[in-house]
This record gives sequence, C-alpha cells and structure tokens, in this order.
Amino acid sequence: MPKTFQILTLNKIAAIGLSRFPAARYVTGTEIAEPDAILVRSHNMLEMHIPNTVMAIARAGAGTNNVPVKKMSERGVPVFNAPGANANAVKELVITGMLLASRNIVPALHFTASLHGDDATLYKLVEDGKKHYAGTELRGRTLGIVGLGAIGRLVADAAIGLGMNVIGFDPEITVDAAWSLPSQVKKANSIEDLLRHSDFVSLHVPLLDATRDLINEKRVAAMKAGSVLLNFSRDAIVNEDAILAGLASKHVRCYVCDFPSNKNQNNPGVIALPHLGASTQEAEDNCAVMVAEQLRDYLEHGNVANTVNFPNVTMPRESAFRLAIANSNVPNMLGQISTTLAAAGINIHNMMNKSRGEMAYTLVDTDSAIPAKLIAQIAAIPGVLMVRDLPLLKTA
Repeated sequence: MPKTFQILTLNKIAAIGLSRFPAARYVTGTEIAEPDAILVRSHNMLEMHIPNTVMAIARAGAGTNNVPVKKMSERGVPVFNAPGANANAVKELVITGMLLASRNIVPALHFTASLHGDDATLYKLVEDGKKHYAGTELRGRTLGIVGLGAIGRLVADAAIGLGMNVIGFDPEITVDAAWSLPSQVKKANSIEDLLRHSDFVSLHVPLLDATRDLINEKRVAAMKAGSVLLNFSRDAIVNEDAILAGLASKHVRCYVCDFPSNKNQNNPGVIALPHLGASTQEAEDNCAVMVAEQLRDYLEHGNVANTVNFPNVTMPRESAFRLAIANSNVPNMLGQISTTLAAAGINIHNMMNKSRGEMAYTLVDTDSAIPAKLIAQIAAIPGVLMVRDLPLLKTA
C-alpha cells in the first residue's frame, strides 16, 4: 500500500498551496501528532518539540528565523523556504514607502483628518495648510540598494522606471543575479560608499550574525544628510537607537520600516507599517505553492531545491529504487556508502552528491530494491544523519 504522508500545518496555509498535495497520498492538518513534514509561516518553532518523525520543514516565506535551522541540520532535516515568491509584494511596498516619505503623505493624511467645518472652511484650511506638507519627487533622486537578490533586483528595476538613479551593493551576489540586474545599476564599492551618495537607502538582506546591526551608529553618520532609510527585511538589521538618534539630529529625514516598536512609536520621523511586506493574497499563494511543490518533490523523490541548510540536488528518476542520504561533509562518506551497497550486491545505477558547508547530500538510484537491514547499516555509518528509502510511487 502506498505511503500516506502526514503534513502538520502550524499556520493557515493558502488553499492553492495545499491543493498541490494529492488527497490520496497526503493528509494535512493542525492536529497531526507524528508528522512527516511541517508547513509553517510565522509560528515560532524555536522552542517547539519537533517529533523525530519529521523529515522536512517548509517555511512559506523567505526568512527562517522562526525555525531552529541548526537543530534540524544536526538531524539531517532540510528547511525549505520560498525565495522570491513574495518579491513583487515587497517591491511594491518599498516603492510605497519611498512615496510616503518623499511626499509627506502620513502627516498630510493626519492633517486632513483633523479638519472640521463646512466645505468653504475646509477649502481655506487646506489651502493654508498644504504648504507644510510639500514634498520632493523621486525622479532624479538616487536610490541605494543593499542586497541584490530577487527583491532588490525588482526594486532596482521599478526605481529606474520612475526615473531614479540606482546604486547597489552586494558582495554575495550570484552570477545569475548579476546577469538579471538592470544595466543602469551602478556598483558601490562599500556600504559606506552607497550611503554617502543615496537619497534613499533600501535594505534587502537576510538577518544573520553578519547583518545584525548592519546599519549602526557609524553607518547612520555616513548617510547623506536628509536621506531616507527603508527597512522591509528584518528589524534587527538596523540598530534602532542609532537610527532614532539620526532622526533626532535631523541628519536622517525619515525611517520607513515594517517593524513597529515601543521605541519608534509616535516618532514623527518614523513610518512604521504592521509587517505588511508579504501580506498580499498573491504573495501568500505564491509562497504556499512554491514550498508545497518543493516539499512534495523532496518527500517523494528526495530532490532538494531552495533550502537554507542543504545543497540543491535534483536528479531525474532512472530507477524505481532510490536512497536519499544526508550526512556530515567529511572525507570518505561516498566511499563508505558505495562500498556498503556493493558489498550487499546492490548495483548503483546513478548517483549525485553535493555539499554545502558542513552538510552533504546524496541521491543514489539502484537497479534493485534496498533491504531494510542494508538501510540500517548505512544509517549506522558515523556522520550519516538521515537515510530515506524512496521507492517510485505511482503518479497521483
């Protein structure tokens, strides 16, 4: 009888994503005690007990700060995400943020909401008061983008379309990302170089130890006087005390972010939105579909795409019999695996192995079924973290 996969959902996942799991083979729900995999959005899993049955975790979004990635890596469990699935939603919010700041929209809205009187009175009050909310246009201004991944590239393209000059900084940019970047984007030599020349600065980097407090006191001081900082990535990328001090001194004109806090509440220089970055129906649908398809491909075929802790490994099926092996990236692991199979008389039809940091991952197609005793023998090799038997299932 074909295996039925149990998928625990910790948040509401878009129905279009859940529909990617065939009902004949998958059960999804919020009350599954021994899940094969977990689908999550914002639920904090850091202190959660994660059953040993879990073979994968999929985050329907880009960031995985709410998932215990290190612990899962130690267990050989991939953590999938959906990079780029919400990129358009965030891009549109960044453009919105620049317009809110440049045209003084928020205080102008508060002003008009406070007016009272008949139409003639309102007209006079508006004409007298509007001079206090005169703004600047984006055209001809310079936008500096830190991080040129999927979102950063879309923001660059949109800003160019609005007539802005764009400079970017990303020491980790991939070849594919560089090729897809608009040719008009100029390269900054450093973050400080970018800050000095930008009227607007938009941050698009993940929260890592290296990016925590990326914008600190020294870098706020390096910003162009009167500039606007936009943070739709993660709150801790910006040192809040530093940016608030920059606002207080008028060196920084405005801080636009997606992260309200007690410190920035009611500060006239802060536009804080309620974490709206990926809050569109389209983004939620895109993320759910993307991670559901990745998760299904992993559970059924062992293929890995878009994880934060595993190498990407995709190998077409050429056999009905497949092993997926996660192991520490140490010498002679492949040799031990292949020797163990050969000693049991199992012929390897095809094999693919890749590594990423301390993690390595191998797919092995064989010409015959692999006995449970042999799988246990491979699992016992020092450094092997997880072994999965993946017989070819009937198409559903």
